[in-house]
Amino acid sequence: MAFQILLNFFMAFVWMFLSVSFTSQSFFIGFLLGLLVIYAFRRFFNSRFYLLRVVAVINLLFLFLKELVLANISVLKTILRPKLDFQPGIFALPTELKTEWEITLLANLITLTPGTLVVDVSLDNKILYIHAIDIPDVDDAIDEIKNSFEKAIMEVSR
Repeated sequence: MAFQILLNFFMAFVWMFLSVSFTSQSFFIGFLLGLLVIYAFRRFFNSRFYLLRVVAVINLLFLFLKELVLANISVLKTILRPKLDFQPGIFALPTELKTEWEITLLANLITLTPGTLVVDVSLDNKILYIHAIDIPDVDDAIDEIKNSFEKAIMEVSR
């Protein structure tokens, strides 16, 4: 991915020098032309087209912001109830993520979401132990994390 981005910037600068126009408009045109060339020759690269990963990263960012707002509202509802009848607990989340940075990213996204905290990661990096402030159903919580954060992280990394 990094090679494709650098190649695209290189093509944009080459376009600027060949057109002898050193403006941002010329750079942008060269960048778009380089993007088209890289897309046309995408089968010769080892990784997938880098713009797809950029879109996946943006989707992951918006997913996190959405979950952040929803978790804040949920925690606010929980603490503002006249009678505190929530069910805190710790549950194990089996994960399909393999690399250390994927697991670290998942753990950080879960921890940054209010009401949840990653307490520990197993030695084989296959299970995350998560504390939640209110967890009426463990299976729903596991499915929610797997279908949102874990799936989005896999789209970015694979």
